[in-house]
Amino acid sequence: MANPSTYRPAPGSIPTKPGVYRFRDAKGRVIYVGKAKSLRPRLSSYFQDIGNLHPRTASMVTTGASVEWTVVDTEVEALQLEYSWIKEFDPRFNVKYRDDKSYPWLAVTVGDEFPRVMVGRGAKRKGTRYFGPYSHAWAIRETVDLLLRVFPMRSCSNGVFKRSAQIGRPCLLGYIDKCSAPCVGSVTPEEHREIVDDFCDFMAGSTTAFTKRLEREMYAASEALDFEKAARLRDDLGALTKALEKQAVVLGDGTDADVIALAEDPLEVAVQIFYVRGGRIRGQRGWVADRSDDSDTAGLVQEFLLQLYGGADPDAGDTIPREVLVPALPPDHTVMEELLTERRGSRVAIRVPQRGDKRDLQETVASNAAQALALHKTKRASDLTTRNRALEEIQQALALDEVPLRIECYDVSNLQGTEVVASMVVFEDGLSRKSEYRRFVIRGVDGQNDVASMHEVITRRFKRLLDEQARSETVSTDSGPMLVDPETGRPRKFAYAPSLVVVDGGPPQVAAAQQALAELGVTDIPVCGLAKRLEEVWLPGEEDPVIMARTSEGLYLLQRIRDEAHRFAINHHRGRRSKSMVESMLDDVPGLGEVRRKTLLKHFGSLKKLREADPEAIALVPGIGPRTASAIKEAVAKADATRKTAPREPAVNTATGEIISDDD
Repeated sequence: MANPSTYRPAPGSIPTKPGVYRFRDAKGRVIYVGKAKSLRPRLSSYFQDIGNLHPRTASMVTTGASVEWTVVDTEVEALQLEYSWIKEFDPRFNVKYRDDKSYPWLAVTVGDEFPRVMVGRGAKRKGTRYFGPYSHAWAIRETVDLLLRVFPMRSCSNGVFKRSAQIGRPCLLGYIDKCSAPCVGSVTPEEHREIVDDFCDFMAGSTTAFTKRLEREMYAASEALDFEKAARLRDDLGALTKALEKQAVVLGDGTDADVIALAEDPLEVAVQIFYVRGGRIRGQRGWVADRSDDSDTAGLVQEFLLQLYGGADPDAGDTIPREVLVPALPPDHTVMEELLTERRGSRVAIRVPQRGDKRDLQETVASNAAQALALHKTKRASDLTTRNRALEEIQQALALDEVPLRIECYDVSNLQGTEVVASMVVFEDGLSRKSEYRRFVIRGVDGQNDVASMHEVITRRFKRLLDEQARSETVSTDSGPMLVDPETGRPRKFAYAPSLVVVDGGPPQVAAAQQALAELGVTDIPVCGLAKRLEEVWLPGEEDPVIMARTSEGLYLLQRIRDEAHRFAINHHRGRRSKSMVESMLDDVPGLGEVRRKTLLKHFGSLKKLREADPEAIALVPGIGPRTASAIKEAVAKADATRKTAPREPAVNTATGEIISDDD
């Protein structure tokens, strides 16, 4: 591990102009590429005290052995050079968005004498106009098959085209009127070019003009008693309508836009993009990438835009739309707009939609991104090889004697010291065992004290373990203590000892858990803590945390376990809070005892739904009559009025810093 001070540039040697810089490791490999409006302050920020840097940035500068830079004239040039270097050197500390397949495009070879329509993948070529990309190649082929009867342009390969020209006979598509047969001179190059231009205009979104023209021609043929032509035009109109139905209108103004959304967590980020052309969704694409730096949402958006459009062919400007909708404006959005405008050849705007159809569409894209991230995590967690590697990495990082096949994680949740609860989640062999999850209500701690609460829950859990082991030893067999109740045949609760205890928190929570185990005489179960802010792994009695690589499967598994414990605790806490609020709110309602209060809460499920219910809906609850329902509604309204007028601090989960609404 290098000391950054050994390769820090001399004071005053770094220019203050825009530029791009590269960090290299001891072997000369480029490990990070960045750009700056002014190189001097940006590079100087990397060579401050290591303790002040984000762990990922600290890892990068300690891995590096040298830094170099290139000065450019403008920020746009810096952006272009940054993309080129990232593509050339593939640095490990830059975020890299990669999907698992090449998405198909609809391509028209407008540079040929007789342009051809085809489905293609991979790199784009000059002299070809592209539409898409699309999710599935079969969807493009179906659409093209429908449109060829209206726009009978060439779709055959060069070999078929030349062979038909040599024998003087068109292929099958020419006979069934899905090709105008330019190979045998049925149409001139100029006439075929007109067909191609109409096809491209239709694919670009100019659909209304073609449908209206076909309607006029159909009615004219019908009035002229040319029913055969009218029937053919009717079928053509039906084909166009069917092709348009495959692409629903989402933006009524016919906008060309790329709609981008992100779903992120501390380790990974998922990106989804919808390609909207002429107001219709023409394609969708997604990426999942490991987060290797501390960029916020705006920074991630900038990295993504650079990688998505940085390599766009200026001759294929139609692949860059007039508008790019993003969840957050990149830090240098004006520079990015200039770069995209230069590559497109006309104005490109980067915006954050605030309302209306565009906002609704971006929320849909965001939902897709969240689902893609969840699916990626599921696939990643279900892979046996990956899970084994994760457990081995945890064993090595924490210096455990054996692989932690059973991991238990604990989290404490409370609201300003009230309704304090804790959760215990269990992962065995890297997979969750929900049947082993447990909830705890903290009873021995007054007020807000997460450390004391953690001590209590660890004490209660492992006291139960010792009790279960003592009971099972009285009926033990030659194979050891029984872990199954001989009377019921069910596994004994808390009878299994974990290989590793993980607590959600830093050194105080870890020390509390370790102390609780020591007081019980449990000395063979290791403990660690995972601090959420910086994803640091803390061990008892250690002054410094264990820093696991951001791409580590072991850190990914620990994060999943911690997040699951947090989710389980929050759900328990909210349920108890809602129940206690309903009960306290309804204490003064005459004739409403504990049984009917429980029935009421079970029927509506939450305080929010009870507030929204009218007296008639409340009266439908078994045991609640119209008079009692009216009294309940009055009590709820009175409590709401008191709650709104009474000054109070925001509801905050002090274990996580999360602000919680009473409407949850």
